[in-house]
Amino acid sequence: MAQEFSFGPKAGVNFATLNGDVENAEMQVGFHIGGAAEYKFNEKMGVQAELLFSTQGAKDEYSESETNGGITYSLKEESKVKLNYVNIPVMFKYYIVNGFNVSAGPQVGILASAKEEYDYEESVSGGGMNQTESGSAERDIDDNLKSIDFGLNFGVGYKMDMGLTFDARYNLGLMNINDAPNSDDYKISNGVIQVSVGFMF
Repeated sequence: MAQEFSFGPKAGVNFATLNGDVENAEMQVGFHIGGAAEYKFNEKMGVQAELLFSTQGAKDEYSESETNGGITYSLKEESKVKLNYVNIPVMFKYYIVNGFNVSAGPQVGILASAKEEYDYEESVSGGGMNQTESGSAERDIDDNLKSIDFGLNFGVGYKMDMGLTFDARYNLGLMNINDAPNSDDYKISNGVIQVSVGFMF
């Protein structure tokens, strides 16, 4: 029944997307970094609280090409929604055997910034023409999103005796984070796969 407290840094990669009424949303690679503190009630059960900076969002890629009369027209577009959160997950952990564990728990996210980036490239070739035009734009979308998010985490992990930890979890966003005017029926929620490595002292 020995109790144990440990803490330390953790960081890793995010595979994030946006769920709900979002068309063609694709996973966007980001990262998370922060710290964790774990309190073990006994050899099998514990609770872990974390404070993480997390880059999330989604991307959308589109391309088309059409040839008519020997002239080829091509268009490539890419848009990215970049959301930065300060996340506070609280994970209840159960150690199955040795350092292997499963975990689940709630998470509160505080929106730090939100931007939308747009890039395009148009090209026309053939018939003596070879022209390319490209451009990009960026805008803040903080006012269109709620400042607080809430979700549930489900994960698996392994903690070595030396303190090195490995974790993989999925964050299921439960809130509609859309806060744009006159769009109450348009629902957006976060979905993030996280793979982390850390060290507990």
